Amino acid sequence: MRNWDLTDETGHCQADKDCEDAAEICRKIGIPFHEVNFVKEYWTHVFTPLLEDYQNGLTPNPDILCNRHVKFSSFFQYAREKHNADAIATGHYARTSFGPFLERSSPEKNCLLFKGVDPLKDQTLFLSQISQEALRCTMFPIGEMHKRVVKTTARQLGSEFKQYAHKKESMGICFIGPRKFSNFMREYCPPQRGRFIDVDTGKVVGQHEGVQMYTLGQRSLISGVGAPYFVAQKYPKTQDIVVALGHDHPAMYSSTFEVDEMHWISGTPVPPRDEMELDFRFQHAHPVVPCRVRLDPEDPQKKRLTVVLTVKQFAVTPGQYAVFYDGDQCLGSGRIGATEATKFISGIVSGLPDESPVKDRLRIKVPERRAVTASC
Repeated sequence: MRNWDLTDETGHCQADKDCEDAAEICRKIGIPFHEVNFVKEYWTHVFTPLLEDYQNGLTPNPDILCNRHVKFSSFFQYAREKHNADAIATGHYARTSFGPFLERSSPEKNCLLFKGVDPLKDQTLFLSQISQEALRCTMFPIGEMHKRVVKTTARQLGSEFKQYAHKKESMGICFIGPRKFSNFMREYCPPQRGRFIDVDTGKVVGQHEGVQMYTLGQRSLISGVGAPYFVAQKYPKTQDIVVALGHDHPAMYSSTFEVDEMHWISGTPVPPRDEMELDFRFQHAHPVVPCRVRLDPEDPQKKRLTVVLTVKQFAVTPGQYAVFYDGDQCLGSGRIGATEATKFISGIVSGLPDESPVKDRLRIKVPERRAVTASC
């Protein structure tokens, strides 16, 4: 499956090498090899929205979008319609209630998604937008194995497979590869000069090349300052970035946030509940943390949520996906909207002197929120 076919600045395309390896493995084990091109679908449903999000001050997750729109949609339909496949198999570290080879499949039951056995490699976050239709027809053969066991098994297959067991894992965004993110973004989003503004004083403390180059929580690398500044908020209309002095600044932390467009993998919670005790994460490498989820009683599909965390989290980032768990079960995810940090910064800006250079430019408008009474 080819999703990206452009070479980097060195003239190298990792997709070509991956394709060659896949074809060679298929030849060695005696099964057909087919290559299908989904570059158009990837560009439309993943890459274009990614650029738009960055330019609008959000931070997207292209891996989640790729799984939702390409691997478990376009490819899934291709396998069924072109090859009459009953199911597809994937190397994701995840499990389902239907078993690794669908041996417990049932037409009367929804398929549930569970974390992989290896806690360091669990990939359910990236699968949190998968459709029920695709999930119930997907095998996860290695979901009940640790990564070291998978590597050992590959080495035991013989010397002709040993090179693949030692193959370096792909990390980061696939189409960026080894390039610096800022260099990649300059190819597609022209630099736009903007200002770094201190959240406490409203004073300009530096310059930058556009909000698309930064994400919340990132160290801003402003020269000439004694302590590090971190990105606390971005304003694409003015190209201003509000920064906070120090990692522990209150503007960097949130204990509450809103979620929009929630996708429930196995259907909305039954019986209907207005509040649930769950676990949450929004970054793959981070451990889950306990939270209380409030559902909007006026929203029958339960797509709008208010989340209250038991422990404040650093840089809860609008545009990222909040993924929710009930024990080992991944219930689904939704995009993070307004956060507590947004309100905090809004309050600081409103309290600045009228002559502050940031006062008029950063009139922050926070979406109206319902009152939430919850203990943390």
